[in-house]
Amino acid sequence: MTTTFPDVSISTDRLVLRPFEEADIPAYTEMMNDEQVTAWTTAPHPYTRADAEHWIRRTAPAEHGRGRGIALAVTEFLTQRLVGAVLLRATNWRTRSTEASYVTAPWARGEGYATESLLATAKWLFRDQRFERLELRTAAGNTASQQVAQKAGAISEGVLRNAWIARTQTEDGRWAETRTDLIVWSLLPEDLEGGTDQMAQFGYASFTELN
Repeated sequence: MTTTFPDVSISTDRLVLRPFEEADIPAYTEMMNDEQVTAWTTAPHPYTRADAEHWIRRTAPAEHGRGRGIALAVTEFLTQRLVGAVLLRATNWRTRSTEASYVTAPWARGEGYATESLLATAKWLFRDQRFERLELRTAAGNTASQQVAQKAGAISEGVLRNAWIARTQTEDGRWAETRTDLIVWSLLPEDLEGGTDQMAQFGYASFTELN
């Protein structure tokens, strides 16, 4: 039984999702220093070039090699500019389930890129990899992430109380940790078969395994 994801390129009308490359390091460093990323993720702050290099060169490939998930860079089809990232983690190969998270660069927000990349990843998982469940967890105060889950057609399943540590910026510019709830969402294969307006808008996706 396959226990690792293949390297893959996923294409939509506007985006290409692919493995991270050395050339992504400057743009990834900049994206991960955004205030919204600092607030809602566990990424180091400030996020240095060395952090990006270690993650792209070592951490992400190691997690992939162990079968725990895969990290995909989200790029614009026309410009090849880094739009964001989709990460799969906590993969269970017996139940064919995994957990997704997504980050979008500040300049690219409001364009539907996060929803488009999430749906394209879900299609690849369900149709090509035969997965049965994609889970998302959004912090209670992260309304932007919740909107992405809703637009993708994910179903809210409940709340994990006090399950996450977010960060808030204080008046002196420092970051303080605070506990928060997590909302659990899921996408199943049948959720992508409804022909919703959102699915029609982001309907196209093709997958190519990379040698």
